Amino acid sequence: MIAKLTEAERRALAEDHPDWTLEESGAAISRTLRFTDFNEAFGFMTRVALIAEKADHHPEWSNVYNRVEIRLTTHDAGGLSKRDVAMAQAIDALLAASA
Repeated sequence: MIAKLTEAERRALAEDHPDWTLEESGAAISRTLRFTDFNEAFGFMTRVALIAEKADHHPEWSNVYNRVEIRLTTHDAGGLSKRDVAMAQAIDALLAASA
């Protein structure tokens, strides 16, 4: 069983990743990204997909042209877990490397 984050861990996640929004319920974090065009957005999604597959932890997401919306939660835990923290860190690192 995968453990849910504690309230203190959820607060730390929100503080450490200010570009992510903690849902009011505390069950997920989300982020909306805008890219130059569809090709850039889809390329980003492909890079995240490779990371997600390796981690066996897949985001809920959608893409419309240059916009990518990402939601992270761990269904097996019934909310946020350390897997979501790691995925948010990986996504933030990927974005920083692309900047």
